[in-house]
Amino acid sequence: MSAVETKLAGLGLTLPEVVPPLAAYQPAVRSGSYVYTAGQLPMVKGSISETGKVGAEVSPETAKELARICALNALAAVKSVIGDLDRIERVVKVVGFVASAPDFTGQPGVLNGASELLGEVLGDKGVHARSAVGVAVLPLDAPVEVEIMVEVRD
Repeated sequence: MSAVETKLAGLGLTLPEVVPPLAAYQPAVRSGSYVYTAGQLPMVKGSISETGKVGAEVSPETAKELARICALNALAAVKSVIGDLDRIERVVKVVGFVASAPDFTGQPGVLNGASELLGEVLGDKGVHARSAVGVAVLPLDAPVEVEIMVEVRD
């Protein structure tokens, strides 16, 4: 087990199976020293764990937990390409989308769920740039979607 997966286990988490694509794309691809993930939804065991708009049907606190699930799914997608998460040099960028009620403006707080998980398991390698974007709707009526870009070593 990698050091990253050991840290996950210490948090009571296990790396899930890679979420199968919903359309014509790959969960993650490598280009040179970088791995880019597709947007990851809060899927748990093949099902979306919550649906609806943040600030309406979904609370910001629940959405933050969903962003954490998305980040865990993104790490699984990265592992599917590089084999060992200890090869991550650093998380470069996180992009998060929050399906938001019209008056909801707390997207950065929601995305902290993903950022905090990456920091907990990767330490300084998990510090990253980030965008938090409010949108009208996401696939499967998901409240949150997260994608990451990581630099890896050979």
